[in-house]
Amino acid sequence: MSVIYDKVALIGLGLIASSMALAMKRAGLAGRITGYARSVETRETARELDLCEVCETAAEAVAEADLVVLCVPVGAMGAVMEEIGPALKPGATLSDVGSVKKAVIEAVQPHVPAGVHFVPAHPLAGTEHSGPRAGFAELYDNRWCILVPVEDTDQGAVDRLARLWRGMGANVDQMDAEHHDLVLAVTSHTPHLIAYTMVGVADDLSRVTDSEVIKYSAAGFRDFTRIAASDPTMWRDVFLTNKDATLEILGRFTEELFALQRAIRTADGPALHDYFTRTRAIRRGIIEAGQDTDAPDFGRKAGTK
Repeated sequence: MSVIYDKVALIGLGLIASSMALAMKRAGLAGRITGYARSVETRETARELDLCEVCETAAEAVAEADLVVLCVPVGAMGAVMEEIGPALKPGATLSDVGSVKKAVIEAVQPHVPAGVHFVPAHPLAGTEHSGPRAGFAELYDNRWCILVPVEDTDQGAVDRLARLWRGMGANVDQMDAEHHDLVLAVTSHTPHLIAYTMVGVADDLSRVTDSEVIKYSAAGFRDFTRIAASDPTMWRDVFLTNKDATLEILGRFTEELFALQRAIRTADGPALHDYFTRTRAIRRGIIEAGQDTDAPDFGRKAGTK
């Protein structure tokens, strides 16, 4: 691949940004990569890892950048954008990696200078780990990145950003902000909330000791705990900023749960079998789409917990 942007600035240097830096380096997509993180410790770690040229201020990082990517929690994007807006050069592209789009656009867009192309984005990739040490170049391989261009966005800027994400290994699609937030409420946000709840229930059950929860965790509960280990600041902001869509899907989830409760209470075996057959087909579809492996125990290596 050839260089797509002469200079890319990453604001925030956690899992997503560090993986972007490594993926861009792997494919030679950026002439220079600068970065900034609010935490001194994070900046020092990024320097130690040689992720990018680490700057002491966000304004310094974005100066003369052709692409600026906001990689901070959704709730912090408005304040960060207000800080860096005056430092963005005309013709630059501004993007982000937030998992909520409508709220990000509302917070960021008022601070975008004239002549800067705003192309919100969301890479559907991640792990339960956070921080610059958690990043790896392969994170985006065969994952999806959704672009959510705002009204009247320059198409050339959209196409260029799409080429970058494809160069980092991702598949690229486009959606409007409201549809994106509803889709993610189904596929990510509500499942995370359910995982947090299930782990909390296990923690509250006085009849099940902590040692039993840990010792006898089957694959289902282990996956809940993996999801529930995700960054609490990020997920707090997700639920506060995608409230309507998440509550809508939670309402539908509650209805489905009541139907399952009724089937169990009335010993309706056929209804349970039909329901599980339908949901099993969704799992097969995910595997056929190359978004997970059909290896036993969710692809865990032997001996891992």
